[in-house]
Amino acid sequence: MARIILIDGTNYLYRAFYALENMPNGAIYGITNMLKSLLKDYQPVYAAIVFDAKGSNFRHSLFPEYKANRSKTPDDLSAQIPDVHEMVQALGFPLLMEAGVEADDVIGTLALQAQAAGMEVLIFTGDKDFAQLVNSKITIVDTMKKTNFDVSAVIAKFGIAPELIVDYLSLVGDKVDNIPGVYKVGPKTAVKWLNAYGSLEGVIENAAKIKGKVGEYLREALPQLPLNRQLVTIKPDVVLSKSIEDLTLNPVDVEKLRQLYTALNFKKWLNQLPSVDVGWVERKRNPPIQQNGGFRCRSTHPTISTKFEFEDYLQHLNQAKIFAFNLETNIEIIGISFALQGQEAVYIPLAHDYLNAPPQLSLAALKNLLEDPNKLKIGYNFKQQAHVLASYGIELQGIAFDTMLESYVLDSTAKEDDSSAYEAIAGKGKKQLTFNQIEIDTAADYATKKLNNILQIHQELWAKLDAKLLKIYQQIEQPLISVLKRMEAYGVKIDAKLLYDYSEELAKSMHTIETQAYALAGTEFNLNSPKQLQTILFEKLNLPILKKTPKKQPSTAVEVLEELAIDYPLPKLILEYRSLSKLKSTYTDSLAQQINPKTQRVHTSYQQAVTATGRLSSIQPNLQNIPIRTAQGRKIRQAFIAPSGYSLLAADYSQIELRIMAHLSEDEKLLAAFRNNEDIHKATAAEVFEVAIEEVNFEQRRSAKAVNFGLIYGMQAFGLAKQLGIKRQEAQTYIDKYFARYPSVKNYMEQIREIAKQQGYVETIFGRRLYIPEIKSRNPQRRQYAERTAINAPMQGSAADLIKMAMVKMDKDMKMIMQVHDELVFEVAKDRVEEAKSKIIETMTTVAELLVPLVVEVGVGDNWDEAH
Repeated sequence: MARIILIDGTNYLYRAFYALENMPNGAIYGITNMLKSLLKDYQPVYAAIVFDAKGSNFRHSLFPEYKANRSKTPDDLSAQIPDVHEMVQALGFPLLMEAGVEADDVIGTLALQAQAAGMEVLIFTGDKDFAQLVNSKITIVDTMKKTNFDVSAVIAKFGIAPELIVDYLSLVGDKVDNIPGVYKVGPKTAVKWLNAYGSLEGVIENAAKIKGKVGEYLREALPQLPLNRQLVTIKPDVVLSKSIEDLTLNPVDVEKLRQLYTALNFKKWLNQLPSVDVGWVERKRNPPIQQNGGFRCRSTHPTISTKFEFEDYLQHLNQAKIFAFNLETNIEIIGISFALQGQEAVYIPLAHDYLNAPPQLSLAALKNLLEDPNKLKIGYNFKQQAHVLASYGIELQGIAFDTMLESYVLDSTAKEDDSSAYEAIAGKGKKQLTFNQIEIDTAADYATKKLNNILQIHQELWAKLDAKLLKIYQQIEQPLISVLKRMEAYGVKIDAKLLYDYSEELAKSMHTIETQAYALAGTEFNLNSPKQLQTILFEKLNLPILKKTPKKQPSTAVEVLEELAIDYPLPKLILEYRSLSKLKSTYTDSLAQQINPKTQRVHTSYQQAVTATGRLSSIQPNLQNIPIRTAQGRKIRQAFIAPSGYSLLAADYSQIELRIMAHLSEDEKLLAAFRNNEDIHKATAAEVFEVAIEEVNFEQRRSAKAVNFGLIYGMQAFGLAKQLGIKRQEAQTYIDKYFARYPSVKNYMEQIREIAKQQGYVETIFGRRLYIPEIKSRNPQRRQYAERTAINAPMQGSAADLIKMAMVKMDKDMKMIMQVHDELVFEVAKDRVEEAKSKIIETMTTVAELLVPLVVEVGVGDNWDEAH
């Protein structure tokens, strides 16, 4: 999770001044010392220091006596403020001052914006007013008192939760700011009242019940309390000159620090500065390319080749708050490249073993660095790199910027290829060298150029991510990396014997079908050969040619065989044979062979940046396409089993895309049906066939179901007629009636098509962009397909976002072993099934709030089929 540090500069300025009042330039020294310590201890990427602007603010307009008893800023302090501002910026901190509001309001606004963007927020201050902002994402840090205030600390200190701090301050007042509280009411009384009546409003409503003098004082103060509340409430919606994205730390300006330290006589810090502003390597040959985001890419690529150089560079890595790295591998790690702020990328060779290769270095020395969650990393495809490092006993942490996912979030249809660059140094085909065989100098040049390219791409992509896309990256895709890595590493247990037995059963069934097909054809032929099938179907049996290939040959594609199968038996047998053959080759034969001998489990790989809609896909093996509606597919699912003492628990979002359609279209009838927990297909049937819902029969519900699901995929009358086995005119009547009953659905479909045409993409509920490249194609078929995609993509993409969000939010203790479309599968101890079921349902149904309730269906069993 990204983190931002917000510093109450005004608070620290006064505290430093009075703590070091007898020291020349004490305020500057105190602030500088604090910021230097903060840089060392927290190594922030995002940070800002905020000072009060000159002049009055909106609170003076509300209450002219506001801060009236404050004395004028001491001249000694005023004289130091310009140097403080210069020092802050020389250390790399963005500085903010906004007229008309206080530093508190600016920090409060930034804190809530950062929280909304999924960031952790640390506010550095000694001001008690900030306790009102504290929550699970926002913490107060007081470096001078060495205390942190999270929710529990606020409760321990004040006796009330953070959300009551404003009410508390309204009652007790603030002498420093000249805000009058209730006379004679101190912290104990205020807390007692708030705990008794729940809020300031509750105290006001029950003022008449409070006895004694203190009750009289309260009643006298009642007209003042609403104003007090306004004065003590941190304004959360200030219009700022900078956004969260602008608040990245800048490189330290060493020369500016040298000038300031010299002028201010800070000799100790002056002596700690390097004699010239250089990195750890000499920079004579090439000037820096344009700097973006702190990294300077160059075209010379040094290699770390000795233990002394390695140890020296490791010190610099350990001092860095952020760095980029990339592994070079074949089966094992051959080398690793790094880039630090303001320095050249370097290459560290680890396992080159060509003839006369020099001695190389050890990966073990990098373990602590790579496992440090506070060292933020930039790279490409970190999930794969994390798996490789795990095989060396290194658990990669601190993943912050993955360019593969940044690119995917920006445009999920973009593709990339690095094969030509590798072929240039390794050759092609059978003679291609593996990376360990490539000479180190050549490898270093390739590896560091690649890392510099990764950095450049990161800088370009990060600048293009708007607030919505940034949220998709930071709250969904980036945290999902570690979730998927855990799932892949854990794997799923497979019953190999069941698969072997079923493979034999499928082989027998296929042989039977072959025999039947030969009888119908009057001759033996290869059922897998399109050419032989063309001869049998269209020449020997004279079946009608429904479609031709680009080479003008009769087509034997699946859709052709499906249409022919309605009237002819042989195409039907061919389809059955193909289905069984695919199951056998893809699953029953191969799954058991993919069981890892060490773990005795199958470990799929979830591809996070492949599909255009944001859905995950899986490979080696592909678990996404196992049929569920056929007996054969269910038999394969029976091979996915729970170990002894455990059960499999499958949790599936119910009718999720239809619910998303209701949310997006805001159709009142559709919303009402889901809100009333009606059978949506019966509800649609009642509307379309104009009957009472309790009178809907099986066929009517079946037809309505086809309409419901067909329309969200952009199905037209022809497709619906084919699916239901009815005439096209009748299917069109169903569609017309559907749209007449659900007019907002039709309006949404028309609007989303138009939006796609205008901007080239549509969006999910959560802001993910789904590009529709062929929405303006001149080819009518491609354009119509793109229009259908534009209708469905927001629903499928939103469903993908929801399941990913649920995965990220899921308790790490839950053994999540598979994700298949809208379904999550868990391995749960038998004595914890009910507890797990409750947690899972709560997580999945509360991960987002739609206009209709999210519903999750859960099944439990000893295997996946039983659990589904």
